[in-house]
Amino acid sequence: MSSFKRLRRPLVVAALTLPVLTLLLINPQPAAAHGSAIDPPSRHYGCATRWVDWLNPAMKTQDPMCWQAYQANPAAMWTWNGLIQDNVNNDHQARVPDGQLCGGGDDTYAALDNPGLWRAQDVNNTFNWTFHDQARHGAAYIRIYVTRQGFDPLTQRLRWNDLELVKDTGAFPDTGWPTRPNDPLLNGVDYGPFQISAPGRTGRHIVYAVWRAGHADQNYYMCSDVRFPGGTPDPTTPPPSPPAPNDGCSASYALASQWNGGFQAAVTVTAGATAINGWTVTMRFPDGQVVGQAWNASVTSDDTTVTARNVSYNGSLSASASTTFGFLGSWLGTNRAPTLSCAATR
Repeated sequence: MSSFKRLRRPLVVAALTLPVLTLLLINPQPAAAHGSAIDPPSRHYGCATRWVDWLNPAMKTQDPMCWQAYQANPAAMWTWNGLIQDNVNNDHQARVPDGQLCGGGDDTYAALDNPGLWRAQDVNNTFNWTFHDQARHGAAYIRIYVTRQGFDPLTQRLRWNDLELVKDTGAFPDTGWPTRPNDPLLNGVDYGPFQISAPGRTGRHIVYAVWRAGHADQNYYMCSDVRFPGGTPDPTTPPPSPPAPNDGCSASYALASQWNGGFQAAVTVTAGATAINGWTVTMRFPDGQVVGQAWNASVTSDDTTVTARNVSYNGSLSASASTTFGFLGSWLGTNRAPTLSCAATR
């Protein structure tokens, strides 16, 4: 199983033509031998079910953490049930490093480790947790953890020391559990609901689980975001700034995701009433933010002013047409949106 898992993704992708790959991304078929938490949903299962059409641009603003995970690797969504490590020998901390728990130490799912405003399910301090096993392998155990009070999922990557074990199911077979015969996505069995008690928690937390399948040393990892009563309300995500008219083009800014000391953002450039041959966007950050890696633009910085120019393939825009570039940045203290201006070349 281990060698097959490591080889199957590149072999499958290399063998597919682009139209077929696009079709698979829009209409995925669930794998037959995997599973994940479904209630509260794991990050990868939640993204997959909320965005059946993963190419929907609305995901970028409505569900930015899923968007950044999709941009990083679409397979994290269309193989939402395949986050697996083989032959762990019950030493999960050795196999899955701190800061990589949500992605299970697998590069395919690394974007799941990013802190930020993942969709969170409201729960009480005693709540039910359910797992779905498409393979019907039963369990050697499912170990369920909840983060300790004081952990901040909006700014911190998850570490083992952040977790408290609240449930160990022990071994059980796959028989006697409810099935979902009319659900094409969940075509196995549900394990649970298991009652979980997490006293003393308020606000946002992560429910973390490790499922070791009953038939072999195959281990699955998952983070579910929850919100207990009380605590600090979620920060309000600012809407994308309105287009700023200028000389022949306009630009709008959208914050895709933010974590402790870092962020990802995108800028959309739109031509005016006539076609343009090039564009330059100037961004003035109010809080000393620093822009690092960028894509789809050539970026230079001078103190807090960042200048982004088109690259060879996206400078020519017909009237009212748009293109988008993105970048990673760092911040300290606050991270307000920049003031934008756009100048076109005709």
